[in-house]
Amino acid sequence: MAKKFNKNHRREKEVKEFEEEVLQIDRVTRVVKGGRRLRFRCLVAIGDKKGRVGVGVGKATEVVSGIKKAVTRAKQSLVNVPITDADSIPHEVHVKHKAARMFIMPAAPGTGVIAGGALRKILGLAGVKNVLSKNHGTNNKLVTAQAAIMALETLRPAKAGKEKKREEKKEAKKPERSEKRGGGDSKQDAKPKKESKDKEVTKK
Repeated sequence: MAKKFNKNHRREKEVKEFEEEVLQIDRVTRVVKGGRRLRFRCLVAIGDKKGRVGVGVGKATEVVSGIKKAVTRAKQSLVNVPITDADSIPHEVHVKHKAARMFIMPAAPGTGVIAGGALRKILGLAGVKNVLSKNHGTNNKLVTAQAAIMALETLRPAKAGKEKKREEKKEAKKPERSEKRGGGDSKQDAKPKKESKDKEVTKK
């Protein structure tokens, strides 16, 4: 007798906290005494599109197990990315990592993600929607992904920078105001002198 399938006993799909993106899968062979051993190196990026993103590398004899290893390592090295109201980054970033030289700068709303390769996928997983970038030196996805994480890690929130600038402006304005007040007092002192001269003329 065949078992009846009840709809009520369906397993609910697990909601994943992070979205996964496979950046690269390489076949790596190692020559040993008995012949060649084949393994796979998987480069995976994960992110929640709310400011958290990470990259991991996993090696295994099967692709599925290699991806699982890469995901667990990516979760251990997550980076928090500050995102502005325009869905962009707060300031420019210049990074040099090995042969990669990367430049990322903020953009106006509606610009989109102007990037290529691994950097485009990493920015998308982080939740950045408007950004301009340029990558020089190498097209290696592993090095590019590592440089992108380094660049995003160096970003700082925009509020802290604005508050510092305001404080610096206030400190610069304080001495100017004191000088103006001093100048005003000298003008007031000059007025009685003119009145005394007018009185002398009338007496004569």
